Amino acid sequence: MSTVSIDYTEKIPNNVDLAGDRKLQRALESWQPNFINWWKTMGPAVPTQDVYLRTAVDVGKESWAQFGHVAMEEYRWGVFLAERGDDRRIAFGENRGEPVWQQVPGEYRADLQRLIVIQGDTEPASVEQQRRLGETAPSLYDLRNLFQVNVEEGRHLWAMVYLLHAYFGRNGREEAEALLHRNSGDLDSPRILGAFNEETPDWLSFYMFTYFTDRDGKYQLGTLKESAFDPLSRTCEFMLKEEAHHMFVGTTGIDRIIQRTCELMRSHDTADIAPHGGVPLNVLQKYINFHYSVSLDLFGSEQSTNAANYFTAGLKGRWQEERRRDDHLLTDDGYGMEQVRDGAIITDDVPALLALNLDLRNEYVKDCQSGIKRWNKILERNGFDDRVHLPHVGFNREVGLFSGHHVTPKGDLVGTDVWEARRDDWLPSDGDRAHVQNLMRPVYEPGKIAGWIAPPSNGINGKPFEYEYVHFA
Repeated sequence: MSTVSIDYTEKIPNNVDLAGDRKLQRALESWQPNFINWWKTMGPAVPTQDVYLRTAVDVGKESWAQFGHVAMEEYRWGVFLAERGDDRRIAFGENRGEPVWQQVPGEYRADLQRLIVIQGDTEPASVEQQRRLGETAPSLYDLRNLFQVNVEEGRHLWAMVYLLHAYFGRNGREEAEALLHRNSGDLDSPRILGAFNEETPDWLSFYMFTYFTDRDGKYQLGTLKESAFDPLSRTCEFMLKEEAHHMFVGTTGIDRIIQRTCELMRSHDTADIAPHGGVPLNVLQKYINFHYSVSLDLFGSEQSTNAANYFTAGLKGRWQEERRRDDHLLTDDGYGMEQVRDGAIITDDVPALLALNLDLRNEYVKDCQSGIKRWNKILERNGFDDRVHLPHVGFNREVGLFSGHHVTPKGDLVGTDVWEARRDDWLPSDGDRAHVQNLMRPVYEPGKIAGWIAPPSNGINGKPFEYEYVHFA
């Protein structure tokens, strides 16, 4: 494996030898002030002096990050690629077995740029969505975790901007500027993907977002990590290392809400714990239903010629492509796909090459089930028979084969009248959202926590929960 160590003496920390390409270095240094201005105006709204954050110092498997109090505006955002394989070969598609590309082939330039822009657009979008969450943080521990997610999403934006500047010329530089001009929810210049224009109004939504929507990001990055374009592959491989913490925040955040809900149900001997300052399980289930279904839409249509073309060209593979036991061409393979026909949900066999979005979505669904099992074990340990679950993949869909149909969480097709009558039983109602919002009160005293969520079992990097993770301005 070959690599360049991370150079923190440079204005832009990097392990891609920016100093060896003065033109690229100057271009990125001219983009940097615009990024800092975006961070100041669209980043976290809570004024802080410094935050206990991790910063990447290496791209290897061990000791790759260091921790310390850092002023967020001085965080060392940089460009880090995973180590380069000495003889990496294309693993799929019509160019399978050939050496990976270190430059962009002309015939794939537009498609690769589009893939990078879409991925890059999601990174600042989530920071914008979460801008005001710090104002209602349930503890300093949680506030610190929010800020860690935010600064790393900012670094992921840098990762995509580097690729645009380094490999796509003037068009790439223009796209890099546009990534800062679009804003989440902006009526005139919104983010590209619909889910990234939704507000993240409360911490229950934040934990759901980091569990479900960031997990979609994991799988999208996983397909790009397989790309024949090696700089993109190596960029995404290191981003996945950082992304794991974001999903940890979501997983354990919901853990702690369920634990506290159990404690309140036990102490008050009722499932209706809303009057006692808790999140009832039925409300939690509605939030799962909503965020899971919105995240499923991010996978796009179940059948996609674009995805097939990307695969055949070697631009975007499958999740864990090299572990698949097939010919990695898929020209003669079939894939089972659910769809609606004659008022019923049936399964048809379709060409596997056209079902790559569905294949990726199914991998995601299996992964999401791990959280459901984990949360149900918490309920079981606390002596409750209640269980949470994922709704049917056709529930509340606006993209793909189920859009235009009303499917219940259990997978039954119903008419518009039934859907409208039962909507508030399945999705967060205005009353549910108002209750959750009413619980959102900041707790900034070290060692203290809001009453609707349990404290974590461990602090950050060996520090106790009581540690002062954030110093305010």
